[in-house]
Amino acid sequence: MEDFFALICPNSPFVWNGERFSECFEDIVLGFAINIVTVVMIVLLGFNQKIDQRVRRSDAQTTLPEKFVLDFIPAVGACLSIINIIFLWKKEHNSHFDGYHKWFYSCSELMVWINTILFAKCVSSQFIVFNRVLCFWWILKAVLAVFYLITKFPSLEVSICIMESLVVLLNISFGIAINVIRIKRPSFKSSLLEDPLLSNGVDLEEGGYHDLGNNGSFWDLMTFKFITPVMNHGVLKQLDSEDLLLLPDDLGPSSCHEVILSCWEAQLSNNGSSPSLFRALCSAYGWPYLRLGLLKVINDCIGFAGPLLLNKLIQFLQQGSVNLDGYLLALSLGLTSIIKSFLDTQYTFHLSKLKLKLRSSIMTLIYEKCLHVNLAERSKFTNGEIQTFMSVDADRTVNLCNSFHDMWSLPLQIGVALYLLYTQVKFAFVSGLAITILLIPVNKWISTLIASATEQMMKEKDERIRRTGELLTYIRTLKMYGWELLFSSWLMNTRSLEIKHLATRKYLDAWCVFFWATTPTLFSLFTFGLFALMGHQLDAAMAIISSRRLSRFLSCPEHKFKVGETNSCPPFPSKQPDSVQGLAVFIQDASCTWSSSEEQALNSVLDHVTLSVSQGCFVAVIGEVGSGKSSLLYSVLGEMRLARGSIYSKESIAYVPQVPWILSGTVRDNILFGKSYDTERYTDTLQACALDVDVSLMVGGDMAYIGEKGVNLSGGQRARLALARALYHDSDVVMLDDVLSAVDVQVAQCILHNAILGPLMQRKTRLLCTHNIQAISSADMIVVMDKGHIKWMGRSTDFPFSSYTAFSPLNEIDSALQNHRQSCSTSLSSKSTEQSLPDTVIMHSLEGSEEIVEVELRKEGKVELGVYKNYAVFTGWIITVIICLSAILMQASRNGNDLWLSYWVDTTTKSSQTRYSVSFYLVILCLFCIMNSFFTLVRAFSFAFGGLQAATKVHNKLLNKLINAPVQFFDQTPGGRILNRLSSDLYTIDDSLPFIMNILLANFVGLLGIAIILCYVQVFFLLLLLPFWYIYSRLQFFYRSTSRELRRLDSVSRSPIYTSFTETLDGSSTIRAFKSEDFFFAKFAEHITLYQKTSYTEIVASLWLSLRLQLLAAFIISFIAVMAVVGSHGSLPVNFASPGLVGLALSYAAPIVSLLGSFLSSFTETEKEMVSVERALQYMDIPQEEQTGCLYLNTDWPNQGVIEFQYVTLKYMPSLPDALRNLSFRIAGGTQVGIIGRTGAGKSSVLNALFRLTPICTGSITIDDVDIKSIPVRELRTHLAVVPQSPFLFEGSLRDNLDPFKMNDDLKIWNALEKCHVKEEVEEAGGLDVLVKESGMSFSVGQRQLLCLARALLKSSKVLCLDECTASVDIQTASLLQNTISSECEGMTVLTIAHRISTVINMDSILILDHGKLAEQGNPQVLLKDDTSTFSSFVRASAM
Repeated sequence: MEDFFALICPNSPFVWNGERFSECFEDIVLGFAINIVTVVMIVLLGFNQKIDQRVRRSDAQTTLPEKFVLDFIPAVGACLSIINIIFLWKKEHNSHFDGYHKWFYSCSELMVWINTILFAKCVSSQFIVFNRVLCFWWILKAVLAVFYLITKFPSLEVSICIMESLVVLLNISFGIAINVIRIKRPSFKSSLLEDPLLSNGVDLEEGGYHDLGNNGSFWDLMTFKFITPVMNHGVLKQLDSEDLLLLPDDLGPSSCHEVILSCWEAQLSNNGSSPSLFRALCSAYGWPYLRLGLLKVINDCIGFAGPLLLNKLIQFLQQGSVNLDGYLLALSLGLTSIIKSFLDTQYTFHLSKLKLKLRSSIMTLIYEKCLHVNLAERSKFTNGEIQTFMSVDADRTVNLCNSFHDMWSLPLQIGVALYLLYTQVKFAFVSGLAITILLIPVNKWISTLIASATEQMMKEKDERIRRTGELLTYIRTLKMYGWELLFSSWLMNTRSLEIKHLATRKYLDAWCVFFWATTPTLFSLFTFGLFALMGHQLDAAMAIISSRRLSRFLSCPEHKFKVGETNSCPPFPSKQPDSVQGLAVFIQDASCTWSSSEEQALNSVLDHVTLSVSQGCFVAVIGEVGSGKSSLLYSVLGEMRLARGSIYSKESIAYVPQVPWILSGTVRDNILFGKSYDTERYTDTLQACALDVDVSLMVGGDMAYIGEKGVNLSGGQRARLALARALYHDSDVVMLDDVLSAVDVQVAQCILHNAILGPLMQRKTRLLCTHNIQAISSADMIVVMDKGHIKWMGRSTDFPFSSYTAFSPLNEIDSALQNHRQSCSTSLSSKSTEQSLPDTVIMHSLEGSEEIVEVELRKEGKVELGVYKNYAVFTGWIITVIICLSAILMQASRNGNDLWLSYWVDTTTKSSQTRYSVSFYLVILCLFCIMNSFFTLVRAFSFAFGGLQAATKVHNKLLNKLINAPVQFFDQTPGGRILNRLSSDLYTIDDSLPFIMNILLANFVGLLGIAIILCYVQVFFLLLLLPFWYIYSRLQFFYRSTSRELRRLDSVSRSPIYTSFTETLDGSSTIRAFKSEDFFFAKFAEHITLYQKTSYTEIVASLWLSLRLQLLAAFIISFIAVMAVVGSHGSLPVNFASPGLVGLALSYAAPIVSLLGSFLSSFTETEKEMVSVERALQYMDIPQEEQTGCLYLNTDWPNQGVIEFQYVTLKYMPSLPDALRNLSFRIAGGTQVGIIGRTGAGKSSVLNALFRLTPICTGSITIDDVDIKSIPVRELRTHLAVVPQSPFLFEGSLRDNLDPFKMNDDLKIWNALEKCHVKEEVEEAGGLDVLVKESGMSFSVGQRQLLCLARALLKSSKVLCLDECTASVDIQTASLLQNTISSECEGMTVLTIAHRISTVINMDSILILDHGKLAEQGNPQVLLKDDTSTFSSFVRASAM
């Protein structure tokens, strides 16, 4: 065997030569063996294909690029192999025999190319060259070829180096080309595992490249030329969504969702106990991601060619040789940079596309989960948490893509770097390595601390976003209470905790930066490795936390039971449809709870309920507040957790919740809810719901835009719109939750007889929760609920009405029912002439109308200097100056260190005797190192401190401005848009912006240092500076004008996603009831598509620039290298450079490729991130409420409670009609006054004017003869008590909800609860310390209103305003409350807006409003006796 090895390797050992692997071993193992495996694979595939005799594609179908790949590249490869063999033969001929190992390698390379050509021609290339296994193997072969070249590089001659480099380049090109061609043809793809190496889908011909048309060439794709039309538009005008690139098919939300959904479902089925989103993502996108990793490895390996060539060039210059090798090396250095530029940009492009797919997949998965998971299961997450999943966690999980490739490529980079260092400095490199290894545990410790701080920060961020959402949702109520400052202080406390954890992260980051910048970096090759080791590890820690949080949410059980199926719980078997024949709803011994499946059910909200509802039956569900009426409907909808029993619901369901859910969109959109438009049914629906008159009065008719949550509609209009939606949908089962309480008596009667009992709902099964006596008496069946049980159930004829209406003071009015029915039908028939406007008229009227919801502003042009200046002010000018100075001095010390080293080298090479001792040189070097370390530390920590200062000040100022904004601003601005500023934009200002600015500053001073050194060393570089700067500035101007617009479009396209998501969270139960999940998912997918298009165009634009910059930098490297070679020949007239300085200049010129690209990308990225500051500043300029007032009040004001309106006119918007028109009235102190009128008459507007929520146009309002304009607005509101139309409870203890300022003791609070008849329920729930869930979900709507009344009584104000506070309570409780108000509020001025006549009948006075004017005023008992009065007509219509 030894003789055999001696024959093959005569001049060297077979494996190890004492210093490294022997040349023989490299040729045999890395060369010959790999080639033989390739040949065997090609031959086997070829013969196997011939035996199969499959149908093959004719050559006519082969495209030109394919022919080039199959014919030209192998031919060139074969030629190079032949030239190599000729060189070997000449050497042997000249009596210089190297050994057979070189012959084996060269001949095997030739065999590979010949076999490729032969089998591609003889057998269908479709099944040989483009075979999946061979395609993958060829990429691996290319990687090993690069490694082979690097190991042999130092020992080769220049000509052989060039030859070997070309062979490797051909291998890489062929490997990439066959993979690209394979994925372009759908016939080559047969499974998910065969996804493309580069494009991850059929996107090189479709989607985003549609704009290339049929002329799209491979060159356009490589150079990103297809983005040019978009960039031309960006220079000329503001970009719109129509100007963006078309989205490739595989980037579409639908296709991404299908891929991730199948993988997530597989996770749920395989790992039911602990499904992992991370594993599902790996299953969906892992294979293409790994192949991209292989491309990164090739790219990194080529990156080593630059330093190797540089080393050879410096050796050449030191030798002072005059042959052509120097020029070859100089040009090769430039060529390597060019190849790396193309590979870099293509890798980034395809990785970015994969990240877009991931983002789309995660967002659509979260949204779909929200559509399908019921309210009980969702209760373990707050809305703020779920919004954070969408805004922050999705992005962080996507950013894992960057981190995991470092784990793949780092060992290779470090291994190669260590080997190259060993070849240069032998074992001296171990000292540097030791320092690096010692820092690894330090890094690990830091990253653990950062992960912990991040987790804590995310919890606080969730809580802050939840509180912010609560604040924005209830801002109107908070302003009426005067609590907005209290809530903002709570929000500030949460923010300060978030900032505390953010500060921990930032300062730990600063230590990381310090370690990275000051570690002896094993020459420039090790720098990137350490950076990735230190920096990117942290992103992975944050992203893993985010993916775990998402997994927990996504693994919530979904209770989907289809139409006609039974939702059952053991021990009850699922009822089959035939056993419930003729029943629409069947509940058997059901116990339901609001707790999620993970929580222990404390108490059942519904307990052992059994109910059968026949098809076409009208059921009235009645009961006291909190008896379980709404819960009964929710249980049928499947929104509660079924602890035992079974529930069966038949056919389609329509549902109207107690608090109507209104979409932001047109009136028509809200009614159609995704269904097709049927003119006749639509018109009938509007009439039945008494909406036809309201719609005809709106600007734009039924195409009028409704703001978020229906802000520009009255409470009654919202209820009727939700009812119209249910009516139009023609469902078999219609469930209505207290829909009549929000409208006045007359409208309630019309709705009952024309909608609920009308022809459109005939033969429909109707379940109505109500307190309305007429509705109860009209029902086929009555269900009485009491504390979660069915107390009584039967026909309406058997129901003891006397017991239910015993507390009603006007029973005799029931006799007027028949008269009213006639009048109602007459009035409706007269209304039918006022049908909804034709579409053409609507469209014309819309053109001139002003939209209620303002379109989101988007600035044009570059980010103004003022934005940067403002950010500097937020950071602090002193800190800004320190940061800049420390960065400049840090770079100066680094350059000084390098210059000193080159001076040391020059002095020692010129003569063996140095001028100074070695210790002198070392001391100076140490001084430079200490200075560099000090300035690095100062820069890192001052940046961290400045970033935190800015983050704190931006949030505080933004919140302060929002708190002081008028209510009108919130009515016109969707909450999602404001929340976007306070979540995504603020996250950018907290985290991304300081990070990217730090990089920008480092890049800028780095480039400045390089430019100064290059000009000093190579004077002719000055000649290149001017044209270079001109080209550079033109490129960056062309790019920046587009990138700014794209970033703004990106921010604007993100807002609808959050708005839509927030809206869906609020109305998910309604969406599920109507089975409209697909419609809403499609709408959400449209928003995601626009977001994806913007991001995709942004990525392509940045890579367009990056490629051109890198090519420009490659030219600079070539220029400097060639000039250095020319200078070494003594051909230049001016040459100051010593060999040491030339080496320094060339080592500085090498990283200019990445530094130039990095500088501009960090500059444009900073400008993009600055858009977040710009957007925050927009909301710092919003109009503010008038807080000033010259009059400061006594604590007991108002002491009489006299209220006077004098000629008050109020408008909500200039385009809208007057809400109040010259309204004048006087209310005596200590009287109780009822305000009644039809929906939209202006009742709530009286309170808006009184609380100064909306400024009045003309007139004056006085309380106790004090004009309220002269009182500071917050002080005014704190002196008045109010119970709002929508009851408001926030998440926290019940004690905090009732008395947030801690002004009353527990005894007073319990007394107030007892007076409001809610003490018993509170005691059952757990007392005053019970935690109230978000939006008060722990209590029913009626109970919430009673708690709000208790809160108002505790305030002990002389003026109490009640806005329909008894609308959602039963008549018995309402009557008790009226007695409470009468007795407890004696001596107080009480203003009550009411829809029930019984509420106001015993009051001292009533005001009847009509279209903003006072129609009637007087004592109700006096007016009742006058048959001609408006009030007596109201009473005749009422049946309380």
